[in-house]
Amino acid sequence: MSADLTVEVTEVFEEHRPVLDGVAYRMLGRVADAEDVVQEAWLRWSAVDHAQVREPRAYLVRITTRLAIDRLRQAQSRREAYVGSWLPEPLVTDLAPAPAARQQDGAERVMLAESVSMAVLVVLESLSPLERAVFVLREAFGFPYAEIAETLERGEPAVRQLAGRARRHVAERKPRFEVDPELQRDLTERFLKAATEGDVQGLVSVLAPDVRMVSDSADGAKAPRRVILGADKVSRFLAAVAPEGAQDPAFGFRLLELNGGPAALVTYEGRPDTVFSLDVADGLVQAVYVNRNPGKLAHLEGAGE
Repeated sequence: MSADLTVEVTEVFEEHRPVLDGVAYRMLGRVADAEDVVQEAWLRWSAVDHAQVREPRAYLVRITTRLAIDRLRQAQSRREAYVGSWLPEPLVTDLAPAPAARQQDGAERVMLAESVSMAVLVVLESLSPLERAVFVLREAFGFPYAEIAETLERGEPAVRQLAGRARRHVAERKPRFEVDPELQRDLTERFLKAATEGDVQGLVSVLAPDVRMVSDSADGAKAPRRVILGADKVSRFLAAVAPEGAQDPAFGFRLLELNGGPAALVTYEGRPDTVFSLDVADGLVQAVYVNRNPGKLAHLEGAGE
């Protein structure tokens, strides 16, 4: 391959990388797995006869999606044996539009933020790999059914059926989504302040009565293995465990945008220790996702500084 052609091939791939990254992460829920899939897509792209590729974007999405389906099928058996709750790996995002583009980009930002939110990714875990692929390609990226059918090597009627099942399933289980980023951030700040101060009433004031707390831990990290339900139980648990760390100077606390919304990152001696991601709707926290799995937090070192 000539130097000029190599540059052109690389530029085409990099042009479409954001879509490939987005598809792979929404399919797999793991940053490292998504990066591996996109890297494999690059290797295949660099080796193909580019003269035979009419639509590079469609070709690259097709490769990435198929690789992600294979990886997801392999991962599902491991997730079934996972001790406690399995949560997607937090993803650092920056979806806020520039001030001049804020109005016209508002709807797009909401769609992107919701499609990558922790709450939606948790629901997507309950779909089959094919249903998840159809949902991601159609709902998050707006691909036409005909193109999705070609990607999955299925007939278009079958793809439409998969889309319908996936859409109904997600609609039944998907939490409501707060579209006001300022309200999201305000509630996250109030939640973190109340939790670190052990303020039960302060926590209750920001939690929905039927709030759920879902925790993910591994490799010796301590966190509840069962879902905690109700504002009283969640607030009392957080108030009991958080203040001890808040008094230790080795711990640090900061807000950053994860999965399209404000989240609280707790560090210990500069290393990521815990992430609190909140599902906010109707002015209250509907769910608290607590990730203490070290393998899912290492990439957040330095984030938000």
